[in-house]
Amino acid sequence: MSTAPMHPYLARELIARAERADEHWARLARMQPADQLVGAGRHMDHVNAAFLARAVADYGWPGVPLVGEEGARAAWRLALRADTRADIQRLASRLMQEAVDRGTASLRQWAHLYDRCLVNADLPQLYGTQYRLGPDGPELQRVSKPVGDLDARRAAVGLPPAGLALRRLRDRLAAEPCFGTAVPAVLVGEA
Repeated sequence: MSTAPMHPYLARELIARAERADEHWARLARMQPADQLVGAGRHMDHVNAAFLARAVADYGWPGVPLVGEEGARAAWRLALRADTRADIQRLASRLMQEAVDRGTASLRQWAHLYDRCLVNADLPQLYGTQYRLGPDGPELQRVSKPVGDLDARRAAVGLPPAGLALRRLRDRLAAEPCFGTAVPAVLVGEA
């Protein structure tokens, strides 16, 4: 039995922002978007990053006790997309790691955020959660060595093997779009 979040209004705002961003990026993931649509998405992500920064300054990391499961997942999704604000993204990763240590955040979600911070710093990712769209579909971005240990590192944080995650990602890309529902953006899913 779960208890109500301590700050339901914050949870609602995080969820609403994440759902709007999810829908925007899910639409763009299946097309060759105009620069202005990509720019609008980046602007939304930048504004959401600023909101997340204010939230963590006021409350700390929005973990499960604070905003519930759905609110915590929404905060993570906003942090993942805070690419224009690397400072906020790194802070979110650090605070989320502390929340994981306390048992109030998801280890596998943190692994995605940690990898995103590494990729945005032009470093190899540790858990192999970040992809880019290449000419033949999604491609795993650079991974830490030894690459042969990738599946073991993924298993340690509760992620499926890299090959299975890539197949699932390709399946999601090939699926019919279901606009109007909260669809995780293709490169932000829990691979």
